[in-house]
Amino acid sequence: MRGWLAPGRASTAPIEDPAERRLIGTELLVVFSVTLGLSALRSLLSLLDALVRPEPLQDQQVALNAPQAQADLIDLAFQLTRVLQLVAWGALAGYLLLRAGVRLRQIGLDRSQPGRDAAGAAGLALLIGVPGLALYLISYAAGLNLAVLPSTLGDSWWRVPVLVGSAIGNAWAEEVILVGYLLTRLRQLGWTENRALLVSALLRGAYHLYQGFGGFIGNFVMGLVFGRVWQRSGRLWMLVGAHALLDIVAFVGYALLRGRVGWLP
Repeated sequence: MRGWLAPGRASTAPIEDPAERRLIGTELLVVFSVTLGLSALRSLLSLLDALVRPEPLQDQQVALNAPQAQADLIDLAFQLTRVLQLVAWGALAGYLLLRAGVRLRQIGLDRSQPGRDAAGAAGLALLIGVPGLALYLISYAAGLNLAVLPSTLGDSWWRVPVLVGSAIGNAWAEEVILVGYLLTRLRQLGWTENRALLVSALLRGAYHLYQGFGGFIGNFVMGLVFGRVWQRSGRLWMLVGAHALLDIVAFVGYALLRGRVGWLP
């Protein structure tokens, strides 16, 4: 029996059948057309719009978690639908791998190594977080980046839980789609590890172009590091955890410190 119902048949080895290879190519186009690929296109258009404005980039702002409605509970509902969308994107990629015969434990989404995953997540968050903040501040000072506001949500009772949910949703969607799903599918198409890694990192950088050139560079480097770690360790939970930690610190930390720290925009 072919597919995810067949125990022990899951494989990430290159696929030779031309018809199946075409289906994988079509699947990749469809998935990225409705998820992060579309986000990358919109991000590019957003950057182009910022560049043609009379104000320099550093005088413009972009909010990552912004109010969507005036009524408090309606705004909460909007925020939760965004989190749900991110969770669904990642779940779609995981489901398609399952249907193709790739078990989630093969991409590192299992509970076999919780200690290693937690330690790796903390280490990766430190490795990326501190240089990433420095790169943002340098890019912003050089006029290559917009002022990124991680949160402009009001001081509501649900602000912190929603920001944590948004961080986890971002981490889940991006790491499952860009690393676990994309790198596995490209491996099945016979792409070299380096070529697949470069494409994954470029996509990660591209859908952060709305932040400016610094956002692209920082996330491109993050994509190279995260993708290589996964290629060598096979642990996707490690990347999801690291990404979630980075975003939680950025989102919640900014919300709590804004107006109290002079170097934050």
